[in-house]
Amino acid sequence: MENRRRDRIAAVVLAAGTSGRMGEPKQLLRLGERTVLEQTLLNLRSTQISEVVLVLGFTAEVIARQADHHKVKIVINEQFREGMASSLRAGLAALGPEIDAALIVLADQPFVRPATFDQIIERYAESRAQVALPTYRGFRGNPVILDRSVFVEVMALTGDIGCRAIFGDHPEGIVKVPVDDIGILLDIDNQNDYERLRGFATGETIPTSVIEAADLSGRETAGPAGPSRVKGDLVLVGAEQVVFALARLGKQMGLRVTVVDPLLTIADLPDADFVLNALDFSQLPGGTRYVVVASRGRFDEEAIEQALQAEVFYLGLVANKRRAQEIFRALAFKGHPAAKLRTIHAPAGLDSNAGSAQEIALSIMSEIILEKNKE
Repeated sequence: MENRRRDRIAAVVLAAGTSGRMGEPKQLLRLGERTVLEQTLLNLRSTQISEVVLVLGFTAEVIARQADHHKVKIVINEQFREGMASSLRAGLAALGPEIDAALIVLADQPFVRPATFDQIIERYAESRAQVALPTYRGFRGNPVILDRSVFVEVMALTGDIGCRAIFGDHPEGIVKVPVDDIGILLDIDNQNDYERLRGFATGETIPTSVIEAADLSGRETAGPAGPSRVKGDLVLVGAEQVVFALARLGKQMGLRVTVVDPLLTIADLPDADFVLNALDFSQLPGGTRYVVVASRGRFDEEAIEQALQAEVFYLGLVANKRRAQEIFRALAFKGHPAAKLRTIHAPAGLDSNAGSAQEIALSIMSEIILEKNKE
């Protein structure tokens, strides 16, 4: 099989958002001597990428004036308020016909190492995949590579959704690339993210020490659980509010609570007994397990697959029916039996029209109790 040409892969950097939760353009936030966007572009310049397209929208003139965009093609997305899909369309449309694939890069991920970009490119180039995406300790991250064969589908997307929306239609065309770089999971969504990441900044040209400082390996930490009170294990995947609410309910019911997430610590979760920073269910305590996946699409497919292999008593997915069907289709392609997939509760929880995170958590816990009492 002939490898694909690396000189025909471009990068599309998405930097058109309004940064609504930040209150100011996060592209221009400073990390050491550079802005977030400048660091992201600098990292890309040290890779095999042949061309970089920068998509701007909100405060485009200000960002273009202040950011160092040397050897970068700037595209203005006038429809940026329509959401991320509009920026994907603008970026892909700006690529020449000679480009075979696009590396989709989020502007607010300045800690992805240049070597990681190249590692994803190499894996894509040696494969026949339509999509290549990185994982860190089992958790899926960004950036992703899109082959030109899926450009039309991505450019047909609308609203505030990214290219992940097409993944469910191509289970056979996705290759996952394990990388030793937590930078693929680190972005700046709000002020707390910024303050946390700014503390890692060192001002180096390539922030290797920043990444090492942020590496959370070894944080599998025990909490206050004691064997005498354990009535089963509640395993929660994700960092959503429903996870925090479920952890509280689980503790009240005498369950041993483990939260699985790449970035959380035991200090973030006073109601948890363990925090596991690797998506590896073989590290979980033994016993009867009730698993709820609430990662808002970030790594729900991987977590569901781990749970299916672990033979858990209850498995629930916090997602809408369309997302659940995409996951089922991908898992069926991998060989998971239909009968096994039918045991997954998706959407998780009793049908109670729950709205808040607390209400959803209560409906899920009620469903767990109902299933438990059937035995």
